[in-house]
Amino acid sequence: MKSNTLKVAAIHDISGVGRCSLTVILPVLSALGVQVCPVPTAVLSSHTGGFTDMAVCDLTDYIPSALEHYKRLKYPFDCIYSGYLASARQVDCCLDFFGNYKNSLKIVDPVMADNGVTYSMHTPELCARMRELVAVADIITPNITEAAILLGENPLQPDLSFDRMKDFLSRLSALGPNIVIITSVFGDGGHYNICCDRKQCKFWKIPFNHINANYPGTGDIFASVLTGFILRGESVPRSVSRAASFLETAIKTTASRSTDLREGIAIESCLQLLR
Repeated sequence: MKSNTLKVAAIHDISGVGRCSLTVILPVLSALGVQVCPVPTAVLSSHTGGFTDMAVCDLTDYIPSALEHYKRLKYPFDCIYSGYLASARQVDCCLDFFGNYKNSLKIVDPVMADNGVTYSMHTPELCARMRELVAVADIITPNITEAAILLGENPLQPDLSFDRMKDFLSRLSALGPNIVIITSVFGDGGHYNICCDRKQCKFWKIPFNHINANYPGTGDIFASVLTGFILRGESVPRSVSRAASFLETAIKTTASRSTDLREGIAIESCLQLLR
């Protein structure tokens, strides 16, 4: 089954209310000319950031069935891109996907926590097993809290100097991934996304303009824009810079509308910037 269109299997949840996970991943990657095959890990009536009593349907048993179907079809994927997992068992599901698509780019966004706090539906077992996915990934995109959890460090640790973050990058890379991108580091008097390429022994500290607004889904949007540009052949630092630039514009656009923060980023009017 051949096609010139880039194809991504996106193993993420889908939330009905609040723009995050697959509801932003699908339009962002589509705008970048990438076909998305959603492999939902769970369906939630809303995301968990600020909402309570949401309806949740765990789709752990669906994922291996979907993989078996794609194997029978011999369906090609250029990239396997995982994010929010609803249970520790889903780590095994992702590992099976990665193992069956050995030549595909493997991107892991280890969605577990933010601002020093683990998300409400994440168990210690799931957080611990996330290291197994990181070990087989080509690229990982943790925020600073997730990076600390992966390394067994205090997620509220105060030292965010570039030297300290270079140590984090090196140690995360030693777990397995060639490229590590730690997002939203606030230190050394500025705001940065930092990354390293283990094979090239290179580090980058890429500044961005911080907008004082806290929306859900920013990590999903950043990682999706990054994924799209890398698949299109852009360099890692260039892809990081373009993802941050798009996110800045989208956040400014959303903030100007004074909408409920829980609704997420209004990407609908910004997608044309990716074309």
